[in-house]
Amino acid sequence: MKTNIYKNLEVQYNKLFRHLKVGSFKTRERYGKAFKRFMVFLAREYHLQKLCNISEKHILAYVSYMQKKGLSASTIKTELAAIRFFHDNMPYTRCELPTNEDLDLKKRSFGGVDRTWTTPEFNHMLIAAIDNKDYQAILCLARYAGLRLEECFRIDTNDAKNALDSGKLLVKGKGGLWRYVPINESIRITFRDMLKITPLGEKLFVRPYDKTHLAMKRLQCFIAYHRKRFTENTITFHGLRHTFAHEQYNKFIEQGYSDFVARKKVSELLGHHRDDVTRIYLSGGDDV
Repeated sequence: MKTNIYKNLEVQYNKLFRHLKVGSFKTRERYGKAFKRFMVFLAREYHLQKLCNISEKHILAYVSYMQKKGLSASTIKTELAAIRFFHDNMPYTRCELPTNEDLDLKKRSFGGVDRTWTTPEFNHMLIAAIDNKDYQAILCLARYAGLRLEECFRIDTNDAKNALDSGKLLVKGKGGLWRYVPINESIRITFRDMLKITPLGEKLFVRPYDKTHLAMKRLQCFIAYHRKRFTENTITFHGLRHTFAHEQYNKFIEQGYSDFVARKKVSELLGHHRDDVTRIYLSGGDDV
C-alpha cells in the first residue's frame, strides 16, 4: 500500500517537474532527488495522498528523522531548501512552511519541543485578531475543543445549531472518524454570534466567494506574522490542540482517574484513539 501511495505522489511530482521553469536544470534535478527522499518519508510515515497538503508537522517530523540519522545542520538545510523549492512552485498549497530561523537547526531537538500555548500567548493572539471575529472564534475552537484547523473550517450552521442544542459538537476528523466534543460557554457565544451572520447551510468561516484552503492558509500566515510580536516560541495553530490535551488530561487526573484512563479519555476527545499519539501531545512533541 505504501508503494502505491509513493507512486501517487510521484505522479504529482512528475507533473510539477515538467512544468517548472525556475532555476537551472541541474538545480531542479538536484533538488528533485532530495524531494523524492522526502516523498518516501511522507508515504511511509504519513500515507500522504496530496503533495499540496504538506504542512509544518511534516517538516518538523522530517527534520527530527534526519537529525536521528546523524545528518549535519548544513545537509538538513539543503534538504529543506529542496522541499521549499517545490512547495513554493506548487499550486493550491494549504500551509506555510517554517523557515530555517523558525526551526533553529543548531539548537532545537524536535522530539521534545513544547508545542503548547501559554495563556498570555493565547490572549495576545486574541487581541491581535480583535478586528477579525472569525479568527478569534477559530482560535477558541482549537483552544477549548481541541479541533484541528480543517475541522474548524468544516463547521456549518447545522453543526453549530446542533451543538448549541446538545452541548456537544459532532466533528468529522482524520480518516472520516466522527467524535463528539463538549463545548464551553466561549464556544456557545461564538456559535450564537456566527449564526446571526451566516446563511443557513453555509460554513461558518468560509465565505461563499472564498476557498477553504486559502482561508486556512491566511489564518496560519496571520499566526506566523503576529507571534513574533509577543513570544520567542514558534507557536502554531496546532499547538492549541496540545494545550487542550494538557488541560483535559489534568482535569481528568483531578477527578480521580488513573493516568491510563485519563489519557484514554483525552485520546477520544482528540479523535485518534491511540495512546502513543496522546503521549506525544502530552509531552509537547510534534504535531499530530
